[in-house]
Amino acid sequence: MKLLVTGGAGFIGSAVVRRAMADGHSVVNLDALTYAACLENVASVADHPDYAFEQADIRDRAALDRIFSQHRPDAVMHLAAESHVDRSIDGPATFIETNVLGTFHLLEAARSYWNGQGRPQDFRFHHISTDEVFGSLGEEGMFTEETPYDPRSPYSASKASSDHMVRAWQETYGLPILLTNCSNNYGPFHFPEKLVPVVILNALANKPIAVYGKGENVRDWLYVEDHADALLLVLEKGKVGRSYNIGGENEARNIDLVQMICAILDRLRPGTRPYASLIEFVADRPGHDLRYAIDPARIRDELGWRPSVTLEEGLERTVRWYLDNEAWWRALLDREGVGRRLGTA
Repeated sequence: MKLLVTGGAGFIGSAVVRRAMADGHSVVNLDALTYAACLENVASVADHPDYAFEQADIRDRAALDRIFSQHRPDAVMHLAAESHVDRSIDGPATFIETNVLGTFHLLEAARSYWNGQGRPQDFRFHHISTDEVFGSLGEEGMFTEETPYDPRSPYSASKASSDHMVRAWQETYGLPILLTNCSNNYGPFHFPEKLVPVVILNALANKPIAVYGKGENVRDWLYVEDHADALLLVLEKGKVGRSYNIGGENEARNIDLVQMICAILDRLRPGTRPYASLIEFVADRPGHDLRYAIDPARIRDELGWRPSVTLEEGLERTVRWYLDNEAWWRALLDREGVGRRLGTA
């Protein structure tokens, strides 16, 4: 297939681009190259004849129409989004503009293109979302595809809105859509503002490792390359109009995750003292959800997918990647907001 991947220079998007190219697909990578994007993420495929890059904003309808007309994709994989909860607390407007209005313009451009092509039934619009749209869990239970939406942050509210629009475009206009909601991703090429890369880089710099509250918030951790595999499987074999939850089956408290990373660094690059001694508990994030957990039964039972990487294996791979790719992450440290705490408003 020829895939139009939005946000393909970002963390998850670039993993999808690399995997899709390895699987023999053609890829058009559409990215606005905002602060979290990096073309180095897709440098390994940039010279391939079946790869094309388009710098464009999903809010720019004219640019979208041109890209659809010029490249004639068989499917859209929509990953372009503002995704950092802390940034959404400080500046929610950007999240509404990109995640809500941008998705609207992309849906309309895709619908216009699909109609113009005679409404082919093998066309797909795959919208990639988050488990955060479901709100917060207590100590028990898991999110399923039937869990009511209950977003708690400007970020998750903007993603919930985009999810609803995607479903509405299928019900109202017949656009063949697929929807996935994933748990927390981690792995290579992760922009250094999320928990895992921040812990690694602060430890290496001998800086305090800030942990919100008491570190008891629980997340399900999904290795990004497993996620890319799952997304392409859903695109190829998922049922139109259906949603699929994608989880790593790896729940961990934040404090336990941080200590696991510190232990790996103690072994791979020993310091003068254990890295866990750098941990500092700080004031919690406003509206911090207690626990997320995904029930992946649908994608497992219907499509035969399960994660292949355990949390221990994935963290080991991730830490080794950051140790081996200092030039990549060091070039990003001077970007806006990196290295300081956000989301305290």
